[in-house]
Amino acid sequence: MPFLEIDNLQKSYGTAKILKNVSLEIEEGGFLVLVGPSGCGKSTLLNTIAGLEPITGGEIRINGQRVNELHPSKRDIAMVFQSYALYPNMTVAENIGFGMEIRGVPKPERDKAIAEVAQLLQIGHLLDRKPSQLSGGQRQRVAMGRALVRKPQVFLFDEPLSNLDAKLRIDMRTEIKRLHQRMGTTIVYVTHDQIEAMTLATKIAVLKDGILQQFGSPAEIYNNPANMFVADFMGSPAMNLIPATVAMNGKGLQVVMEREAREPIKLPIAHAPAGLGAFQGKKVMFGVRPEALTDPEGADRDAKAVATADCHIEVVEPAGSDTFAVTNLGGKAVVARLRADAHIQPGSNAPLAFNLSKAVFFDPATEDRIV
Repeated sequence: MPFLEIDNLQKSYGTAKILKNVSLEIEEGGFLVLVGPSGCGKSTLLNTIAGLEPITGGEIRINGQRVNELHPSKRDIAMVFQSYALYPNMTVAENIGFGMEIRGVPKPERDKAIAEVAQLLQIGHLLDRKPSQLSGGQRQRVAMGRALVRKPQVFLFDEPLSNLDAKLRIDMRTEIKRLHQRMGTTIVYVTHDQIEAMTLATKIAVLKDGILQQFGSPAEIYNNPANMFVADFMGSPAMNLIPATVAMNGKGLQVVMEREAREPIKLPIAHAPAGLGAFQGKKVMFGVRPEALTDPEGADRDAKAVATADCHIEVVEPAGSDTFAVTNLGGKAVVARLRADAHIQPGSNAPLAFNLSKAVFFDPATEDRIV
């Protein structure tokens, strides 16, 4: 049975529709990440779960209970904000225990809970400090501690790492994942960073303009994007979306990609989706991830369908663990992810291996995936 259920949720400000019939659910102990570009409605959706924003239509249920009309204090949720929202005149211990003090929890019980959370977050040595004496990462831990000490049914995180530098973000991301594994509490987490979404989530909801574009596991979202927006948004570098034509090749189908002043590349389509036959002779968008386009020696040995074609390499970008090469197919820059020691030079022609078992196709008119 789902633990958190959002059913046909709508939110409007006057005539402006912010959330449009959003439906999703997460099991108890799950980690749901709401991801999408700025202004897509993800923080508004989080605020409706918290009760900070009234909804226009639909229903929110937590552990089977409808909470639409419940005051935020009655929903048994805890929220961690982007800004930390710590009291500057209180110590770390006082910040963590303030909510319990307001609720009349006895001091011995408060002290015990503060000590347990401080040990969990490894901030026991900071309990007597004020927020001004802490780093950004330490402040974020204190904000998390204040939420954890309540032991709520659901934790809500609103872009908690966006104020941290790149290295600290990675470290804190690991800490949040470790914390979730230890506690097993249900978490809803908002971010615009798709790497955070992929690494933290058990389920991802991708939003755009208040509409749920796709909801599924990180693997489903990454490998089988529902439309071109999801394909382009999730992944770094993004999926290559190449204008192409579907044609017959004997008894099977092939994808044809034009090239400037050169013969087009023709690749046989392995395990073509059932709907692709209707596009014979028509334009499609051919989607392939950079890691599914590589040097032949680096191609996946377990791949069921790999085709190789000579490509003109325009740019080479060494990136330490990988080398990225840029070619041009269908009039678009296409990124291939090669081995770090791949011998390839800009301005040269080199064979690239297409893992066609990982390829997906989109209807350019609707931008939906062809299945």
